[in-house]
Amino acid sequence: MKNKITVFIPYNGLPHTEKTTKEFINSELVEKVFLLTSNKNLPPIINCEKLEIENYHSTKTITLIAENSKTDFTLILLEDISINPIQFALERFFSIAENTNAGICYSDFYEMNDGIRTNHPVIDYQLGSLRDDFDFGPLLFIKTKALKKAVKQKKSDYKFAGFYDLRLKISQSYSAIRIPEFLYTVIKPDSGSISDKHFDYVDPKNRQVQIEMEKAVTQHLKEIGAYLKPEFEKINFDDGNFDVEASVIIPVKNRVKTIGDAIKSVLIQVTDFSFNLIIVDNYSDDGTSDIIKSFAEKNKRIHHIIPKTKDLGIGGCWNEAVHNSKCGKFSVQLDSDDMYKDENTLQTIINKFREEKVPMIVGSYIITDFNLKEIPPGLIDHREWTPDNGRNNALRINGLGAPRAFYTPLLRKIKIPNVSYGEDYSIGLAISRDYQIGRIYEPIYFCRRWEDNTDAQIDITKLNANNLYKDRIRTFEVIARQRKNLKGD
Repeated sequence: MKNKITVFIPYNGLPHTEKTTKEFINSELVEKVFLLTSNKNLPPIINCEKLEIENYHSTKTITLIAENSKTDFTLILLEDISINPIQFALERFFSIAENTNAGICYSDFYEMNDGIRTNHPVIDYQLGSLRDDFDFGPLLFIKTKALKKAVKQKKSDYKFAGFYDLRLKISQSYSAIRIPEFLYTVIKPDSGSISDKHFDYVDPKNRQVQIEMEKAVTQHLKEIGAYLKPEFEKINFDDGNFDVEASVIIPVKNRVKTIGDAIKSVLIQVTDFSFNLIIVDNYSDDGTSDIIKSFAEKNKRIHHIIPKTKDLGIGGCWNEAVHNSKCGKFSVQLDSDDMYKDENTLQTIINKFREEKVPMIVGSYIITDFNLKEIPPGLIDHREWTPDNGRNNALRINGLGAPRAFYTPLLRKIKIPNVSYGEDYSIGLAISRDYQIGRIYEPIYFCRRWEDNTDAQIDITKLNANNLYKDRIRTFEVIARQRKNLKGD
C-alpha cells in the first residue's frame, strides 16, 4: 500500500500550509506533495515541490496536476485552508476508492472555528448534481486514471471552471462516492453566513465565471445525451373557460407581519384585464387568517381558501389554487413575504404572455430588507437565462427567478410537487423541457429578506436536505431529457 497518493495543495505563503503539508508527508501512503502557487518568490517547504500556476481553478492547473501525478490516486486540496486528517483518514480514502473503483471520493468533515468544532456533513452525488457549487468539502480524492482520462477529453481551456469541468467529465465514466464519515477537520475563520452566499452565483462581478460554468455544463449535457436544442413546442392559449384573465396566488402560513403588505401590493395593480387574488391559508394560527379575512370582506376579488387537509406544502397550496374554479387563465406568483414593485407588475407579466406566446414567464426582483431598503446584491435578473440555452443552463443554477407566472391549463396538467422547497424550480424545469420560458429583465418584484423567510440562514442539515432534493429533481429531469432525445421528440 505504500506510496500510492500524490498530494496537491494551493500555496500562498500562509503559515498554515506548512502544518498541512506535514499531515500528509508523514503518511506512508503519500509519495509526494506539490505546492501550487502563482508566486515564484515564496519560500520552499521542506519535502515539497513547487509548481507554478496562473489560476488555481483553471484547466491548465488541472492538466499540470495530471502530468505530475504518477501514483494510483491524487489528493487535491481545493482551498487554501488548514486541514487536519483524523487517524488513518488517508487509509480510509484509499481503501474505499480502490475497492469501489470510484473516480472521486469525498467525505464529511469537521469545522473548527474559534476553538469550537462542528459537524459538516455533505450529501451524496447523483446524476443531477450539476450545480457548480456542489459541496464536496475541500478534499477531493481522485483516481489518477480517471483524472488523466478527463484531461484527454477536454474540449475547452477554462480560467475558472477547470475543477467543475473535471468532475463532470469524471462522472461520465466513474462514480463519485461520498464516505459518510468525518475524516478530517477544517480549521478556518468564519467566511460569512449561508445567507450571505445565497446569491453569489448571480453577482454581476462573477459574470465571466458564470459564462464558463455554463459552457462546461452545456458540453457535459451534450456528452450524456441530455442537451436540448433550441426547438420548442407552441402553446395554445384557447384551452378552457375562465372568469378572469389572471389570478395572483399567495400560499401562506403564519405571516402576520407581511401578508397585509403583499395583499395591498396586489390590490393597487392597474390592468386592462380582469384579475383576482387567491390566498391559500395553510392553517395559520398567528393572526394571519384574521388579516386575510378582513381584506376579503371588503374586496370581492380576494378569495380566501383554507385547504381541506393539513398535509400540504407550498406546492400543494399552489395546486389548491390552480385547480380552483376561480383561478384565471394565467397564474401569477406572489410569496407572502414579498411585494409587487409597483402598480404595473401584473400588466407587465400578462403583456409578456401576449407578446411571446409562452406558457411560463419569469421576472426579475430586487433584494430588500424588511423595510424595502435595497440590500446587496440588489437586482437579481438571471441574465444567464438565454433564449437558446436557458433550459440547459437551468440544470446548473439553483433557481429561475421571480415572480413566476404560468398558463393555468398547462400547470393543471403537469401538477406541482407537494413540497415547500424547490417546487417552483421543479415545475420550471418540467415546462422548459418542451417550451420556451419568457423573461422580464427589469425589476418588477421586491424580495424581502428577514429572519423568518426562506432565505434566512439555515443550519447545514436543512441546507443539505434542500440541496439533495433539488439535485434529485435535476436527476429526474436529466433522465427525462435523455429519454426525450432518444425518442426524437
